[in-house]
Amino acid sequence: MEKAINLKSVFYQLIFAGLVLLFLGLLTGVFASAFANPRMGLSSHIEGILNGLFLIAMGLIWHKLELKPRWLSIGFWLLIYGSYANWLATLLSGVFNAGKMFTIVPTGLNGSMFIEGVISFLLISLSLAMLLGVMIVMSGAYNGMKTKA
Repeated sequence: MEKAINLKSVFYQLIFAGLVLLFLGLLTGVFASAFANPRMGLSSHIEGILNGLFLIAMGLIWHKLELKPRWLSIGFWLLIYGSYANWLATLLSGVFNAGKMFTIVPTGLNGSMFIEGVISFLLISLSLAMLLGVMIVMSGAYNGMKTKA
């Protein structure tokens, strides 16, 4: 019974987190043209919307995953972190005209060393978080497929 309650709670948490990120993405789109780098503002707008929809989709399938509660929790937090960090990294890049790790930022336009470090950290850590999070979800889906077949 406890697992059912937790899964229902995570269902709502993922969907709510996705809706908040979707809203932040839409809000970013309203102000994207005022950013120091409007192209990265547009990228942040798109990242917010797509990652918000991704979290909503994860919430809708979460109850189908066959994993131990610990792995479900790890996957949950990795996906939340990766989705929000993706939006934040592109937002910071647009606001501060930084992000030398992005190929979309023109050469020679770099932000302060601190901002570049924050953006680089976010990009590297979110990449690892999303890869691991999706691998955990794939594993849970595969386990569910095996047990239901």
